[in-house]
Amino acid sequence: MSNIDSNLRELYQEVIFDHNRKPRNFHPMPDADHHADGHNPLCGDQLTVYLRIENDVVADASFVGHGCAISTASASLMTEAIKGKPVAEAEALFHNFHAMLTDAPTDSEDGPDMGKLAVFAGVREFPARVKCATLAWHTLHNAIIGAKAPARTE
Repeated sequence: MSNIDSNLRELYQEVIFDHNRKPRNFHPMPDADHHADGHNPLCGDQLTVYLRIENDVVADASFVGHGCAISTASASLMTEAIKGKPVAEAEALFHNFHAMLTDAPTDSEDGPDMGKLAVFAGVREFPARVKCATLAWHTLHNAIIGAKAPARTE
């Protein structure tokens, strides 16, 4: 393993552990105007995503629930990433995040800048963990579109 791979793996672990131990935006939101539930039966992850949308911008985002470290960290980083973004950008981020984890990797540097979310790119190598990482994002999507059924990763 190269030194770069080792450094990326350490960064990935550090970010995941930090957001799992101290998840950001982890609380119910009584004034939410959008919310959705999500469930990953394979891992047992369950969460609810809350949004407050004002003038087509995600004014606030939070989540509650329980799950594995990857699921919790992904939800935490997601809420940080979408706050203050137009709803269309939050939806685009959902699609880009999902593509980063499910599409074949490319050598191109032309993909969207995923910021801190890029630490999840390595999850692609572990298909069962992809479901953990994407659950919060599918739940976000359901909250935005007003879907009544819980988001699932199956």
